[in-house]
Amino acid sequence: MRWWMIVAQLRGGFSRNRTFLWFALSLAAMSMGNPLYVTGMVRALGVREGCYERFIGFFHSKAVGQAKLTVLWVAVVLKLTLPRLPKYNGRILLLADGIKVAKSGRKMPAVKKLHQESQDNSKPEYIFGHSCQAAALVVAAASSYFALPLCCRIHEGVVFSNRDKRTLLNKLVTMILSLGIHVPCYLIADTYYASKSVIDPLLKSGQHLISAVRSNVVAYEPAPPSRIKRRGRPKTYGAKVKLHSLFDQTGLFSQAPSPVYGETDVTIRYLCKDLYWRPVGIKVRFVLVDHPSRGKKIFLCTDLSLDPLDIIRLYGIRFKIELSFKQAVHQIGTYGYHFWMRTMKQRTRKSGNTFLHMESKEYRERVKRKITAYHCYMQTGVIAQGVLQLLSIMHSECVWKSFRSWMRTKRPGIPPSEWVVATALQHSLPEFLADAPQEHIMAKFMRKNIDLDAAQGLRLLA
Repeated sequence: MRWWMIVAQLRGGFSRNRTFLWFALSLAAMSMGNPLYVTGMVRALGVREGCYERFIGFFHSKAVGQAKLTVLWVAVVLKLTLPRLPKYNGRILLLADGIKVAKSGRKMPAVKKLHQESQDNSKPEYIFGHSCQAAALVVAAASSYFALPLCCRIHEGVVFSNRDKRTLLNKLVTMILSLGIHVPCYLIADTYYASKSVIDPLLKSGQHLISAVRSNVVAYEPAPPSRIKRRGRPKTYGAKVKLHSLFDQTGLFSQAPSPVYGETDVTIRYLCKDLYWRPVGIKVRFVLVDHPSRGKKIFLCTDLSLDPLDIIRLYGIRFKIELSFKQAVHQIGTYGYHFWMRTMKQRTRKSGNTFLHMESKEYRERVKRKITAYHCYMQTGVIAQGVLQLLSIMHSECVWKSFRSWMRTKRPGIPPSEWVVATALQHSLPEFLADAPQEHIMAKFMRKNIDLDAAQGLRLLA
């Protein structure tokens, strides 16, 4: 019932009530932790065989208003978590990052050859897949944090117009500004997002960026005032400063206990400098950090009033979005879609972006329809993961009571993980269907579609 109280607030994102019910059913399947595509949804809920086609139809439905659903989801999250949001200088914290999802299908639009920066035995240097960018909200959970996902979109692979000059950074900022967040915030991102394309739109909307920068970054001291009056604009840039060279000037650095999340008994050296950065043409705050085990790092912040130790502390929270991606892939199945486009022209194994400006209007519309289905699937997974985190934060005791299992690593004061909440939902589903009033719309819809011979744990309802 607590799960349904959150989901019911998203009804306004759908033009038809039946479409919303299929969305709720898809959300229930993902919320119970079954990442095996639509087949896994049917198996997780134990619904009738014919529901497979209904799930496929839902993700392709025109009755889903994705932009409206995303804005509505963000509004629900802010309403429920606003008292729990960590704030610095009166600003909440947003995280942004990209994820590359392997997709080998030759008839899947937007699939292209992608380079992976980090490599190990299980990650090749190049893969074929979808390049997505996501945004998340930092929510305090006892002594920890959650990166509560807000949205995720495919921003690469298909170009519909050769006049479209937008980069990945332009598309990310457009996505974040379209979320309808009117609360002042800090956007925390990695080195790739330290760019004029990100900073300028954020500053125009009253937001700020915190990120890392490359080790070869160059900035400028403010120009000294001229003693002689000259025509034209006064000089802005003074002496050039190679920031990495400042690490050799140990006398300029201060020492402090490490403010990084999860670190104790660690002392760092840091230096704060407000300098002009030519890519954006304004003064920004650089924080140089010498960590005893993590090495040297340079951070950038567009808010000159933020304390340098807070900049280090906030950037340390950025890795929470990486954990969010891990849960999305292995627990929720946010990126487990496999929707083919039968009429798609096969791509080569060396393909990059697919340019469609020379294709027919009908073909472009089919590609857009398929990408919209991908986005619908991803947004459903994003909301499923977010609802699990909301239940973990707001109803921890209820979750543990419904868990009905054993965990060696259960710790008091630490909110349950997405897997624990998903297991609790699995155990409480039969009770919900048995005890919910006959007129309850969700219970009525599930009873109508469930196959009692196939559903695990629901045969007693017969």
